[in-house]
Amino acid sequence: MRSRFATAIAATLVGASAALVVAVTSATPAAAATLSDVVPAPATVQPASGVTYTLPSSATIHAASGATDVAGYLATLLRRSTGYALPVATAGTSPPGSGISLLLSGADAAVGTEGYQLDVTAAAVVIRAQSAAGLFHGVQTLRQLLPASVESATVQPGPWTLPGGRIVDHPRFGYRGAMLDVARHFHPVATVKQYLDQIALYKINYLHLHLSDDQGWRIAIDSWPRLATHGGSTQVGGGPGGYYTKAQFQEIVAHAASRYITVVPEIDMPGHTNAALSSYAELNCNGVAPPLYTGTNVGFSSLCTTKEVTYTFVNQVLGELAALTPGPFLHIGGDEASATPADQYATFVNRVQPMVTSRGKAVMGWHQIGASAVQHSANRIVQYWGLSTSDALVNTAVSRGAKVVMSPANRAYLDMKYNSSTPIGLSWAGFVEVQTAYGWDPGAYLSGVPASAVLGVEAPMWTETIVTADHIEFMAFPRLPAIAELGWSPWSTHNWDSFRLRLGAQGPRWTALGIDFYRSPQVPWATIPPTTPATTAPPTSTPPTSAPPTTVPPASGLVNGGFESGSLAPWTGTGCSIVTAPVRTGSRALAGAVTSSDNARCQQVVAVRPNTTYRLQAYVRGSYVYLGTIGTGTSDVSAWTPNTGGAYSPLAVTFTTGPSTTSVAVYLHGWYGQANYHADDITLS
Repeated sequence: MRSRFATAIAATLVGASAALVVAVTSATPAAAATLSDVVPAPATVQPASGVTYTLPSSATIHAASGATDVAGYLATLLRRSTGYALPVATAGTSPPGSGISLLLSGADAAVGTEGYQLDVTAAAVVIRAQSAAGLFHGVQTLRQLLPASVESATVQPGPWTLPGGRIVDHPRFGYRGAMLDVARHFHPVATVKQYLDQIALYKINYLHLHLSDDQGWRIAIDSWPRLATHGGSTQVGGGPGGYYTKAQFQEIVAHAASRYITVVPEIDMPGHTNAALSSYAELNCNGVAPPLYTGTNVGFSSLCTTKEVTYTFVNQVLGELAALTPGPFLHIGGDEASATPADQYATFVNRVQPMVTSRGKAVMGWHQIGASAVQHSANRIVQYWGLSTSDALVNTAVSRGAKVVMSPANRAYLDMKYNSSTPIGLSWAGFVEVQTAYGWDPGAYLSGVPASAVLGVEAPMWTETIVTADHIEFMAFPRLPAIAELGWSPWSTHNWDSFRLRLGAQGPRWTALGIDFYRSPQVPWATIPPTTPATTAPPTSTPPTSAPPTTVPPASGLVNGGFESGSLAPWTGTGCSIVTAPVRTGSRALAGAVTSSDNARCQQVVAVRPNTTYRLQAYVRGSYVYLGTIGTGTSDVSAWTPNTGGAYSPLAVTFTTGPSTTSVAVYLHGWYGQANYHADDITLS
């Protein structure tokens, strides 16, 4: 089947004119960065007109004592894409006249404990801060000022040029968090570490791990071993589940610390506890352990708050967890405890809070712990997840001295769908597009709660429908950077029109990092422009050979073409059209009409680079749908799906262009006698 269709595609490609159709009409080429292009927006920016710094191959990274870890991190990041040696040397009290310097002295006093001062001159780059964390945040800004290809895992051509000037930057809030629910669906250590790397780019400094719920218990507890081995043995939908050993959890904590991120572990109680109740019968008031739960309902479970063994259990769990966690907070949950009578709920929380504070930790909990009958513990944090702009429980807690972390579900929950076509996620709090996530002020959101009582913001991601690392990326990006900017940047910089442009410029960076992100139609996504081939001959006496394949983005990035705006071009083909429903994202999808005697096909010609490895991906709906490419100097490659039913499903192929390949035909087709197929979110990277 494939060979017959490949022949037809080849004939069409030969018949096409030599002129190439540019794939993206809605995207814009990535322009050279300016100091103001950073996400989150810096506090103050002073550009130096006409000044740039280009990193030379002989550059050295100079690090003050106490900054060598950050310097090593920066060197590792830059070496893989530049191919430069970039040795790390000890810096003196004054910065050298060249290279990149990371110094723990001389910064503007405004930077505080987490901020930084970045100076770029024609001769050198200098980052100053009062702490290693500040230097690390400065490095994230430095990354964004370099071309997006600096994020590549393979050597790229450069040049590596930064705009000149000074940035003096510091965070608005001390708590800038992301939450990952590993209880509904278990996510392994590698996935959590990858997420830590991704959120660090946007100066997030807390990762809240939701370690227990009705569907799973995810941390080994020596004194109650069945919590992990039994309670961790499943997940939503009945999959295998999983849990972290103590060594694995400490690996996560250590990796977070290397990214200047603090882990906040949560054991949710007294509700959301079916996994624990199923593991130990004595935690139930009737002494009978319920079966493991793999659904998604809430509010039906409760620890037996009148039994003393419950408090022994909680004390031992919190003790072991505190020993694993160097951060200042233990999160005790406290939400949706519908199965716990109000008086017993207050008794339970009042007994549990001292178990946290006695171990040198501050109590953190969902805003329900702000109930008037619940006593206030020192330095208590309530996390607001409600849907309104007023809340009596939060006001009560604040009046007693509590601080608030803002996570309104209809603004900050990353598991909410973007729109009705989003294939994963929930919508009980409404749809949350990027502008919705960005368009609120954490310091003035809740009536009666002054900005001084707001510790910061957090973007939670619940995982009832989120199973893979790819799912995490798609739901977090681009909304997590929006929440990160609310947490870091001064409110005076808040501007949607500016933000959407800066956010769109992040697209090529995410592509280079391999992040699968939602291409919101609210954002003008930039693409990576083609590079100019070197004009000088290589310094060798032997004839040059073709370069080995590298993985770099194409000239045209997204190949959806114009169909999202209503134009079929540059797609062509028999039976190829545009439909408005069903779509995966946006408002339109590509459609192919299949007849009993013909393979319906949609195709376009795109520009590519020689000796380059590409990944073509599309989400398709229908039976026997093929995705592939063909072009001079590259072999025909395709993939197909037997049946995706009524849901969109991903298809992907990888191919490497030859030394003379400058274009390929990208195609989709159905098969004889099958129903019409749809395709959406088609990307080439």
